[in-house]
Amino acid sequence: MKLRFAAEKDCRSLLAIYAQYIDTAVTFECRLPSEEEFTGRIRAITSNYPYLVCEDQGRIAGYAYAHRQMEREAYQWNAELSIYLDRAYTARGIGRRLYGALMELLRLQGVKNVYGGVTLPNAGSEGLHRALGFQLLGVYRHTGFKCGKWHDVGWFEKALSPCTGNPQPVLPIHRLDEKQRAGILRAFAQPDGQR
Repeated sequence: MKLRFAAEKDCRSLLAIYAQYIDTAVTFECRLPSEEEFTGRIRAITSNYPYLVCEDQGRIAGYAYAHRQMEREAYQWNAELSIYLDRAYTARGIGRRLYGALMELLRLQGVKNVYGGVTLPNAGSEGLHRALGFQLLGVYRHTGFKCGKWHDVGWFEKALSPCTGNPQPVLPIHRLDEKQRAGILRAFAQPDGQR
């Protein structure tokens, strides 16, 4: 397994994984984005935040990324995480590896808290968040209508570092040392996926 940063050229592979969830309530998006739209999302996210892929012998097995949690300036030290795995690669520890690397990179950027939204029930995603130390904040009841019914979304939270003093602005991902970024990806590509 290899972890690396996503590139715009990965669009088709990432869309193929995302398409596996478009007719489910895992995502509340109701139509598959075009390649152009999805490439634009990759470009926008990677300008500030990590967007990671996991490769298995050259095939993308899954991806995870972060983005700003809320838009107001005072929220800038928070990030929301998303993860999608190819269904052929679930329950193999890839989610733990991707999320672990993502959170370590975000911590180095200066992000203090991370959040994940999970359509309920989803034992796999709920278990991943709990295993990585997230706490359930609460549930938005009947917050999305898809696949012919209303769905609840659980919101999970994890602190990455203490919230003390006046924080420095969050660094864009490309401002972190390249060797340090590469070292994190190598470390979390290992089988246990957690350091």
